[in-house]
Amino acid sequence: MPDLFRADAPSPLSKSRSAGRAARFRAPGSALALLLCLAACAPAAQPPMTAQRPAATEDASYVIGPGDTLGIFVYRAPELSVELPVRPDGRISMPLVPDIDAAGRTPTQLAGALQDRLREYVRDPNVTVMVRSFVGPSARMVRVIGEAAQPLALPYREGMTLLDVLIGARGLTRYAAGNRAEILRREGPDAAPRVIPVRLSALLRDGDISQDIPMRPGDTLVIPQSWF
Repeated sequence: MPDLFRADAPSPLSKSRSAGRAARFRAPGSALALLLCLAACAPAAQPPMTAQRPAATEDASYVIGPGDTLGIFVYRAPELSVELPVRPDGRISMPLVPDIDAAGRTPTQLAGALQDRLREYVRDPNVTVMVRSFVGPSARMVRVIGEAAQPLALPYREGMTLLDVLIGARGLTRYAAGNRAEILRREGPDAAPRVIPVRLSALLRDGDISQDIPMRPGDTLVIPQSWF
């Protein structure tokens, strides 16, 4: 007798029902696999955009010069803390440190040098150097010579312009040929000075702001005398 009519053989109807149930149980698994596949193929989420920081620039620390006044603080040693000027030879003297070079160093470098000297007398010295009044090294001075009301040397500061220099020099004398003035600027230690013509009278009397050029450390402003 064919298997179709065997008692233990599953009927076509029962096979159909079993296949349906199997399909129902397989469907969720197939859907889950499809979702996982789509998730894997989707592009990775991008991190939120943040403002790009500018590249860090080298920190141009202040360099101590003759004439600067320094405040030197030694932690837990008030008897060693002093305020004193830098001598014309660029050196300073303080308790337990009779002579040490200060000019040409930054405050942090000088503090480290003082700590090294004080270790002979103080256990683990902690020194802080603060510049109280600024003159700066000679190479960073801006000089004004000739027919200025007050010829002088000014310590250069960041952002200084020609007008700042003229205000410091208190303007021109009555004999100045302001529009024939020149700035002497050295581009390098061994280079010949570059001559930059400037019209000071146009700047001061006519308000010609185009003449208010930025100054650089070491510049010299030369103001000639009028011929008439």
